[in-house]
Amino acid sequence: MTPDPKSPELRRRRFRPIPIRMLVPNFITLLAICAGLTAIRLSIEGRMELAVAAIVFAAVLDGVDGRVARMIKGQSKFGAELDSLADFVNFGVTPGLMLYFWQLHDLGNGGWIAAMVYAISGGLRLARFNASIDDPNKPAFAANYFTGVPAPLGALTVMLPIYLVFLGVPQPPAILTAFYTLLIGFLMVSRLPVLSGKTVRMRVPPEMVLPVFVSVVFFIALLVSYPWYILSVGTVLYLLSLPWGWKTYRDHERNAAAALAAATTDAAAPAGPAAVFPAAPTDAEHDDRPARLN
Repeated sequence: MTPDPKSPELRRRRFRPIPIRMLVPNFITLLAICAGLTAIRLSIEGRMELAVAAIVFAAVLDGVDGRVARMIKGQSKFGAELDSLADFVNFGVTPGLMLYFWQLHDLGNGGWIAAMVYAISGGLRLARFNASIDDPNKPAFAANYFTGVPAPLGALTVMLPIYLVFLGVPQPPAILTAFYTLLIGFLMVSRLPVLSGKTVRMRVPPEMVLPVFVSVVFFIALLVSYPWYILSVGTVLYLLSLPWGWKTYRDHERNAAAALAAATTDAAAPAGPAAVFPAAPTDAEHDDRPARLN
């Protein structure tokens, strides 16, 4: 007899309770989305300092939620999709709108096109990342590289003109800000290999625990006390590191190609002197009788 689909037993089997550990990373991701949306509101109201702080906070949460999910074994497909949506909103749409409300609106339609292209570049970059995450043809060394500038770092990098103005630097022309916005969008969708640091070991030796704590506290204190200096210097250093990441990736490629060529040569080489001469025929090979009698 077919069970009643409205029976409480079948409903309990279909909707199993979800462990709290599966929800914690999603709560962090939702908090990051709230920070990104709040940054849009603050930029509309002209409070750009708080808007930038909200984006930095969203970037910190984006780096935390995945690690928390792995630590407590709370990964899920739903969480991965929610994280991609949060990255598009926080680091694609929001920075583009912030730059538009800040200065790009002076260019009219041209400024809006620059902001829109940047936002679309962020979405395309995330879609490509999700599509290639399980690529079986990716070499082993490629696990330590991103393809193109990642969305969170792209968002922090594209707001460099805002940081410089807060430092007292004269505001650049709107056309220059638009070209810089398009450049960062291009770097996000490009095939440029960018160091990710994902394969760096996260374990800290016991004797380094206290120095690491002190270093983290010191960096946070600097970021809170001198945010525009830290963000500006960090952005410039990151842009300068991009060619070095490309160079190290090419070095890995050349080394892998050389190793593959050496392995192919070794496999094609003769095994030894015995391989030059054919094996002596056996009596069975000279026997003309049918095979069933051999």
